[in-house]
Amino acid sequence: MPENRRPAMTKTADTHFSPVVSRLSSEFSGVHHSSTVTRCVDAARHGAQDVTGRATPELVERIARQHLQVLAMAFAEQH
Repeated sequence: MPENRRPAMTKTADTHFSPVVSRLSSEFSGVHHSSTVTRCVDAARHGAQDVTGRATPELVERIARQHLQVLAMAFAEQH
C-alpha cells in the first residue's frame, strides 16, 4: 500500500488571503515555518466562515495571529 505523505509546503486555496500569509510569515519568521502560518490562515478562514458566514482578510488575520501566538507560547514552555 503506498505511503500517504503530506506536501512539504501547503498553499492557501484562496489567493485573496496571500497577503495575510505573507504578513504573518514575516511577523513570525524564526518562530514558525511558513507552512505552519499557511495552515493557521486556512484554519482561521474556515473557522470564521463556519461561525460568522464570512471570512474577511482582517478577521482571518486576527484569528490566525492569535493561534500563532499561542503556538509560540506553548513551544517556548516546552523548552
